[in-house]
Amino acid sequence: MLSDFLKDYLPIILFLIIALGLSVGFIVVNYIFSPKNPDPEKLSAYECGFEPFEDSRMEFDVRFYLVAILFIIFDLEIVFLFPWAISLGKIGLFGFFSMMIFLFILTIGFIYEWKKGALDWE
Repeated sequence: MLSDFLKDYLPIILFLIIALGLSVGFIVVNYIFSPKNPDPEKLSAYECGFEPFEDSRMEFDVRFYLVAILFIIFDLEIVFLFPWAISLGKIGLFGFFSMMIFLFILTIGFIYEWKKGALDWE
């Protein structure tokens, strides 16, 4: 029972141990060998080349969030396109038309957002 478990999962366990060891090792080496002489210029707040002039807890315009959501939506679209493109030969016309419907719906949503002015900046 234990030998079957080790036979199946030992490479994964070894991979995780090596990855964890390398990650911790790189952090420790970086901490030991990094320069430790910060000056006031390096520690100062940086915002577009000049000192910040307002509180960092100010309200943001909702358009920032809309653009971020649109970016996530279209980024996820690309994530779905890669496996689809690889398996297109196996899934045939049904898979092709399913993806075309998916892309059509996303395009309609994009046009709707564009017409509503979510991408316009004053």
